[in-house]
Amino acid sequence: MKKNEVIELKIEGFNFPGKSWGMHGEKKVVMKNGLPGQKVLVNIAKRRKKFEGRILEVLEKAPNEIDAACDVFSKCGGCTYQNLPYEEQLKLKESYVLKLLEQAGIAGFAYEGIVPSPEVFGYRNKMEYSFGDNEKDGPLMLGLHEQGSFYNIVKTDNCQINDADFNQIQKAVLAYFAQTGDGYFHKRSHQGFLRHLVVRKGKHTGDLLINLATTSQGTLDEAAFVKCLLDLELEGQIRGILHTQNDGIADVVKAETAKILYGEDKIEDKILGLTFEISSFSFFQTNTLGAEKLYSVVRDFVGQEQNEVIYDLYCGTGTIAQVLAPVSKKVVGIELVAEAVEAAKANATKNGLDNCQFIAGDVMVEVVNLHDQADVIILDPPRDGIHPKAIFKILDFKPKVFVYVSCKATSLARDLPFFVAAGYTVNKVKCVDMFPHTGHVETVVLLSLK
Repeated sequence: MKKNEVIELKIEGFNFPGKSWGMHGEKKVVMKNGLPGQKVLVNIAKRRKKFEGRILEVLEKAPNEIDAACDVFSKCGGCTYQNLPYEEQLKLKESYVLKLLEQAGIAGFAYEGIVPSPEVFGYRNKMEYSFGDNEKDGPLMLGLHEQGSFYNIVKTDNCQINDADFNQIQKAVLAYFAQTGDGYFHKRSHQGFLRHLVVRKGKHTGDLLINLATTSQGTLDEAAFVKCLLDLELEGQIRGILHTQNDGIADVVKAETAKILYGEDKIEDKILGLTFEISSFSFFQTNTLGAEKLYSVVRDFVGQEQNEVIYDLYCGTGTIAQVLAPVSKKVVGIELVAEAVEAAKANATKNGLDNCQFIAGDVMVEVVNLHDQADVIILDPPRDGIHPKAIFKILDFKPKVFVYVSCKATSLARDLPFFVAAGYTVNKVKCVDMFPHTGHVETVVLLSLK
């Protein structure tokens, strides 16, 4: 096989999440996406020890394959497994997590299954859309990145996994700027005006927050833009419209300046009866009903003793800490992002919780300054897991119980052996599916001191 050669092959297996493989003669070819049983047309992209290919076309469907609900599923990079029955997706995620734990030498625990998402479609309460195009000098697009592309944008105004109001807003904003003729920010030349559109919605409140992110290389007709949005007939109600400017080179949503064009700069939503304020930049789980399932598992693993001191490390805006506050003596949360800590404090006050303390700082630094003996420590780290140096400082507290909440199973499998070596037993493992049709899965692990 040569680079750029086009071949036919049958997909024989998964490399979950997001990859598959098949044999061409005696050569193994690894591809992004794909289902076992599919016959596909593949372009050979790389030749190393393993061949890598890009699926050009599905010639024959897999036996268990279904039609994807989304009309741009084969192009958009947002979903991976929409063409697989949901029950099969759950089985894949379970087997993936359990295999990683087995490979890490983690055994002897009670596996409590996987909790499905309460909503399989329309579950996302936040979307970050990008402005761009899909071909050189093509028409303006607003949507998500094309599979495997850093530059091309796919219009996703019929997206099946976000709230229905988002599709209307996306259509209206794209039509508005197509009419004004404003151009998008080019990542190579660093020229252009339009960058991102961020939309959030409170699942339980219906509140909508819309943030247009641009550079300073143009002028926004604020009144006309606001009118374009307020004229829409939506199921929810728009509480705020923002315009943020960012002249940085990196393709990220951040605000160098921010202006409220309408309403306010935050909305509210509820988790298990508690109220949380959410800004355009707050971390808040993107599947609200799924988050309630996840936090309920954490609460069940912690128990109901009500006389325990709990540390919530990597606490974000304090959602887990506040869910646990009613069943604990005291909860101490640590979070690196100072704005998130201020939000956590405000939310705790709003919810009438007086046994929560939130500290802004690096977990690796701040844990040595904590003086209360923790009975339970909640670990909900970023996708990369816990920093190796931080693990040993955390283990020095020797709590009776750890509850590890992981959004990346490979990081979890890497971290758990450190806890086992320090004398902890993995008692329970439970998965929660927060992101149907993707390769992501949450895993909750209960560890106790021997």
